[in-house]
Amino acid sequence: MAELVLGPVLRHVDATSATVWVETDAACEVEVAGHRAPTFQVGEQHFALVVLDGLAPDTTTFYTVRLDGHEVWPPPDYSFPAPRIRTRGVRRMVFGSCRAAKGHHGPGHDKLGPDALDAFGTQLKDRPEEEWPDALLLLGDQVYADEPTPKVKRWLAERRPEPEGEVVSFREYAELYHESWADPEIRWLMSVLPTSMIFDDHDIRDDWNTSRVWRAQMAEYPWWEQRIRAGLASYWVYQHLGNLGLDELARDELWAKVRTAGGDVQELLEDFAEQADREADGRKPTRWSYRRDFGRVRLLVIDTRAGRILDGPERLMVGDEEFDWIERNAEGDYDHLLIGSSLPWLMPHALSHFQSLNEKAAARPGWRGRVGEKVRQVGDLEHWPAFRASFERLARLIHRIGSGTESPGTICVLSGDVHHSYAARAEFPQPTRSEVLQLVCSPVHNDPPWFFRPIFALSWSKPLARFLRRRADRAGVSADPVSWRKISGPHFGNSVAILDVSTRTARYHLQTAGPTGLTTTANLSFPNHPGDSPHPRPTTTPRTRPRPTTPNAPRATPAAGEHARQPRGRTRGGQAG
Repeated sequence: MAELVLGPVLRHVDATSATVWVETDAACEVEVAGHRAPTFQVGEQHFALVVLDGLAPDTTTFYTVRLDGHEVWPPPDYSFPAPRIRTRGVRRMVFGSCRAAKGHHGPGHDKLGPDALDAFGTQLKDRPEEEWPDALLLLGDQVYADEPTPKVKRWLAERRPEPEGEVVSFREYAELYHESWADPEIRWLMSVLPTSMIFDDHDIRDDWNTSRVWRAQMAEYPWWEQRIRAGLASYWVYQHLGNLGLDELARDELWAKVRTAGGDVQELLEDFAEQADREADGRKPTRWSYRRDFGRVRLLVIDTRAGRILDGPERLMVGDEEFDWIERNAEGDYDHLLIGSSLPWLMPHALSHFQSLNEKAAARPGWRGRVGEKVRQVGDLEHWPAFRASFERLARLIHRIGSGTESPGTICVLSGDVHHSYAARAEFPQPTRSEVLQLVCSPVHNDPPWFFRPIFALSWSKPLARFLRRRADRAGVSADPVSWRKISGPHFGNSVAILDVSTRTARYHLQTAGPTGLTTTANLSFPNHPGDSPHPRPTTTPRTRPRPTTPNAPRATPAAGEHARQPRGRTRGGQAG
């Protein structure tokens, strides 16, 4: 009899449909809430994406998982609230990035610090459903292919000698997902919160696609071709497939081939992955960016890794064809635009100017260019400001959307990667009607050693920012099309961020994990409300006793808060904040 290996993971959810992803140990038929799908095979693994349509809006549907008619989830002794699908719009979203697997057992032994998402799940399971978030957004480094846990490293050493301590094959990638997502609190969270994802570099390898030189260097390793094939193929199975809605699934040619193959599709997926990695004529053949509409909230997630154009006359974070798609999908009628980008758009000012300066330096001929490239790779200078043309195009897009007569209340760029958290407000020479914000939450579980903290803090130095901006001016870097001011942070430690949205307003909470649970380290409203504090006194998040519930009782829907549109107070923003 087939057994459940991983999942269920609740993926795309809208007002009338949902998808649920699972991994099993053998071929079987998977049933979720009366909807069925056969598994497909990738090497040694078996997977299914079950499509549930015909759901009623604004309702809760409890579900179980059956394999060939046998109920396998939840188990009889399950101590968490029952899995369920809620088809209401998004009013609260949890997001963050950089979650390494826990490589220890027992408290006090984790050199990466307490897992913030695990702590959030522990807290949430005792809260009533009405207080649960409506969505979870994971912004990269869901697995660390180049930095696995000691347990996985020992397992890899028994399989092969090279590359030491790094995964290469699809089966080895699967082990990373098993270790990370089988954590009980994480497994429960992902079964009840619609989960969206996008990769960052460690999902493939540190500094993935930093530059043309980096790609050439990696191509010299005999194992790299297999690594990129397996990395992108496993990403498609474990992460990307669930990002797609029902209409997108119906149009997806690769999904159609997988469903009808009738056998092992590993070669099919890895051939696709190899093609997706190739750059030709200034474009990539695959678009990993995607869009989700949660009622009056639009989420637009941008691929800032695989879609890079590095061989053309100018470096681009995203090719022109894909950026055209992003611009078209940013248009629309909604109250809030959330732009998911694993890499921050607005960074600490000194670091932003340094990255743009370095892009100029690395493009120079001879030894100066080689030194610039070396600095780029050592310093991880590969964010939006290091792709200056794309940085400015994104600024123009945000300004255009935020200035229209039907502009949303907020435009929030949600990011991670940089291993500290902060919030920044953007302001343009021609003011926008929308509040434009950069909100960063990193890491979820990968707190770097203490000596990185003063370095991160120094990157926000105003004198250093002014000095580097003058150097950038002399080097011919164009003036910034937008100014920004840090309004909270830098905050350190493993954290999760919560974004609450109403009709025209939003609130950002940052919760940081400690030995006793989560504490609130930032609490901001947009537009500003009296009493908001960018650096509140840390307070432990209180626990709430669970309310008695009837297993199949319908959820009571809390009233949505309606707020009249308010004029926004503006503050003058400079280059340094």
